[in-house]
Amino acid sequence: MTSSYSAIVQAPERWYLALLGFAEHFRTSSPPKIRLCVHCLQAVFQFKPPQRIEARTHLQLGSVLYHHTKNSELARSHLEKAWFISQQVPQFEDVKFEAASILSELFCQQNLVDSAKPLLRKAIQISQQTPYWHCRLLFQLAQLHTLEKDLVSACDLLGVGAEYARVVGSEYTRALFLLSKGMLLLMERKLGEVHPLLTLCGTIVGNPIDIHIVKPCLKQLQQCIQTISTLHDDEILPSNPADLFHWLPKEHMCVLVYLVTVMHSMQAGYLEKAQKYTDKALMQLEKLKMLDCSPILSTFQVILLEHIIMCRLVTGHKATALQEISQVCQLCQQSPRLFTNHAAQLHTLLGLYCISVNCMDNAEAQFTTALRLTTHQELWTYIVTNLASVYIREGNRHQELYSLLERINPDHNFPVSSHCLRAAAFYIRGLLSFFQGRYNEAKRFLRETLKMSNAEDLNRLTACSLVLLGHIFYVLGNHRESNNMVVPAMQLASKIPDMSVQLWSSALLKDLNKALGNTMDAHEAAQMHQNFSQQLLQDHIAACSLPEHNLISWTDGPPPVQIQAQNGPTTSLASLL
Repeated sequence: MTSSYSAIVQAPERWYLALLGFAEHFRTSSPPKIRLCVHCLQAVFQFKPPQRIEARTHLQLGSVLYHHTKNSELARSHLEKAWFISQQVPQFEDVKFEAASILSELFCQQNLVDSAKPLLRKAIQISQQTPYWHCRLLFQLAQLHTLEKDLVSACDLLGVGAEYARVVGSEYTRALFLLSKGMLLLMERKLGEVHPLLTLCGTIVGNPIDIHIVKPCLKQLQQCIQTISTLHDDEILPSNPADLFHWLPKEHMCVLVYLVTVMHSMQAGYLEKAQKYTDKALMQLEKLKMLDCSPILSTFQVILLEHIIMCRLVTGHKATALQEISQVCQLCQQSPRLFTNHAAQLHTLLGLYCISVNCMDNAEAQFTTALRLTTHQELWTYIVTNLASVYIREGNRHQELYSLLERINPDHNFPVSSHCLRAAAFYIRGLLSFFQGRYNEAKRFLRETLKMSNAEDLNRLTACSLVLLGHIFYVLGNHRESNNMVVPAMQLASKIPDMSVQLWSSALLKDLNKALGNTMDAHEAAQMHQNFSQQLLQDHIAACSLPEHNLISWTDGPPPVQIQAQNGPTTSLASLL
């Protein structure tokens, strides 16, 4: 007995994990065996566990009793112990703040709001280094004030949350706080304050966003909205009134689920999925707009169109992209507010279209206009990055190019916290070094891009970096290494699908296989290159033949109402082929 007891003392993890496993088994049985689950957790205390295990077990017991039984007094006792003990254990944030969160819920359920508020304030005060919990607890306290009809205090807290989210660089959470605040302002009929707030939300959600911070909670946000938006009206409402804090009408949340999915798919480079969900969202929006003239619906529509236009340009559907740009113009004509908020994005999209049809002077004019119209740092950085790529292609704009690159130097003082934009800035440096024949320097920049884009699943940047590295190794005569880069670049570009990278990769594969003496593979690559060239050429001609193509000359004032047709394309595809 003594030897087995000493073994228990030496290895608390084993017996603890065994009891925990049994407890979880009983909790998730069908039907759940809560009494047995509680017995297993209570048995943990018999072994005089260390503080970390003691606090965690109190939390688990409190949570199980709160969620699955009516024994709220015992639940409260365990949660209070978890909260008290966990504050004495360093770096034990999850247990500490989950205990505070559930305990304050329990207090609200018992109508002890005056006990819940100071508890939440204390937890908020000590959670500033833990962004997830700090934001979650701020929301919880704001919900509590909303419940008491103290909307002023709730709005203040949501404002604090939005500012905190901005400081830690989480734009999605910032938008969530601002949208929540917007809903409360609507409840108070403070319409003058609502419009600028929703405008800011549209700008935040519509611009390139830092996936480095966003990605882990994006899926969770998506699932939360999905769950709330699929609640049926005839379902029994939760007994805890705090659960009723909705920050968007159910129908709007359905569109928001699609919007979040589209953004996530675009960041990761799954463009076909992004297109599928954009189509679903736009259909839903058309139905809603027949019954509801809420301005946020038009904002959602514009943001969705902005994303799908970028998808079309990458996948080689320029003509469709141009028609959708025209659609955004029409929506902006109907609403001066929308135009004010989205003019910079609109000119940015036109600049991207101009690059795709090789109208570099027009691209420069569009990006310069967009820069003049934006005060948003992330959009500004995105535009500057694309303008730098235009100057690199033109080859004779050294002075302007270097002054731009100074302002988006990814090695120091990068203007925004965005992981994605910083990776793109390294790629631009690599591209410039390649054109200048400084191949070792180019390789350093591109490897940095690859490291960053692989870490965050930025598939399009990964594909671009791989093919450019492949090109460098080909120029240096290292055919095997070139092949190792170009083959995965081609596979990734096909998956996205990215037409220009496929075109570039197939041209390289043709030359590589010819150099390596692989005649059949060289022939196959040449055939692929021919097919991509034909598709791009046809799309190029179709786009430039549209009357909307004349939008590339618009750089001032509101969008033109009438777009005159022109006689055939005036641009060259030579640089693409």
